Amino acid sequence: MTWAWIGFIAFVVVMLALDLGVFHKKNTELSLKEALTWCVIWVSLAMLFNLGVYIWMGPKPAFEFLTGYLIEESLSIDNLFVFLMVFSYFKVPKNYQHGVLFIGILSALIMRALFISGGITLIKNFEWIIYVFGAFLIFTGIKMVTSENKEMHPEKSVFFKLISKILPVHHDFVEDKYVSKINGKWHLTKLFMVLMVIEATDLIFAFDSIPAVIAITQDTFIVYTSNIFAILGLRSLYFALAKITDWFHYIKYALCVILVFVGTKMLIGHYYKIPVLVSLAVIAIVLLISVLASLYWPKKTMKVKEEGETLEKDIDK
Repeated sequence: MTWAWIGFIAFVVVMLALDLGVFHKKNTELSLKEALTWCVIWVSLAMLFNLGVYIWMGPKPAFEFLTGYLIEESLSIDNLFVFLMVFSYFKVPKNYQHGVLFIGILSALIMRALFISGGITLIKNFEWIIYVFGAFLIFTGIKMVTSENKEMHPEKSVFFKLISKILPVHHDFVEDKYVSKINGKWHLTKLFMVLMVIEATDLIFAFDSIPAVIAITQDTFIVYTSNIFAILGLRSLYFALAKITDWFHYIKYALCVILVFVGTKMLIGHYYKIPVLVSLAVIAIVLLISVLASLYWPKKTMKVKEEGETLEKDIDK
């Protein structure tokens, strides 16, 4: 398997170099057309890789990769909604968002490697930990729906306040810089703080997503590659989602069902192993239903006048 790891890592390095050094040299917002084009490219590359897994490793690992990839992509959509809220909350200019997301992806590649190797090692040495993972996924799935209307206040977090006390922070953007010299003293900029919130969000996301894939397979190569392919397409998916966010407003409920299903799969795995094909079918059907429901019952925009200002509120049909 050494050759497979070397080949995959080389592929990731080349694609990231092309992405940053050739196609997206400048911090600019992707148009909907560009974002969707890149989404198609990343999904196509993942499917080609899946075909390679099928040819060289057999049908079972191939179906495990496809199921893991679907789980990661579906969960990443919820993560992207959080990114949207963070960028909106801090009023981050759209042309700065590209750079923040790129750095976030680079750090996610490293975090995933550490989390996956650690998670699989834990399961192999302490089998009971899989029940903890399963219960955590079910809890997360339920919480995802019950806490959907809570407002975000990242600047009130302990982490945010701690950095502000230890290091000088400039509470504004300085172009697209993360560190800037102001009045002769180096400061962390507002964009750096946004990056830290994004990194923390991705860390929390990893706690959800990696156990979900480990429930499908404990093959480190399959778990890692399915994670990474989903991560590589995150930035283009973000810019596409930012423009069509209201089209798929029922996706959150699908993610809840998927997490509860995968968590249950982990809890009953010792007594009954749900076949990979069944898991794949359940996840695909749940996602399809949520998309169709979102299109059939779209969000309406209700205009409300308040203190002389016109506010727009989304209401479900």
